[in-house]
Amino acid sequence: MSKERILVVEDNMDTYELLHFILEKNGFETFLAMNGRDGVNAAQKQKPDLIIMDMSMPEMDGWTATSLIKKDAQTNAIPLIALTANALPGDRQRAMDAGCNEYITKPMDLDELVEAIQYWVNKH
Repeated sequence: MSKERILVVEDNMDTYELLHFILEKNGFETFLAMNGRDGVNAAQKQKPDLIIMDMSMPEMDGWTATSLIKKDAQTNAIPLIALTANALPGDRQRAMDAGCNEYITKPMDLDELVEAIQYWVNKH
């Protein structure tokens, strides 16, 4: 049985390494894109089972990248979880409007994140 593949779009290597460790420990395979533009390209090429998207990144932010992924017929069905430090009123709705299926704020509750990933991977 193959592992579910998760694309992590994150510009902070410490955050990615933590996610990689936790997700691998829970049976997932991860790969990294360090900005929104690379995230869109990786989603199109790799067709991951799920995407975790940081919303604040250089080159292209997560809102723009999410919107592009969700507008593309090849990638629009991929579940997408926003993982962000943006916790102001309206940020959650903005992420959902861009196409995110779930919104989790940093610092993250790792159990909540793993539960959300398992839910969306199984639903997909």
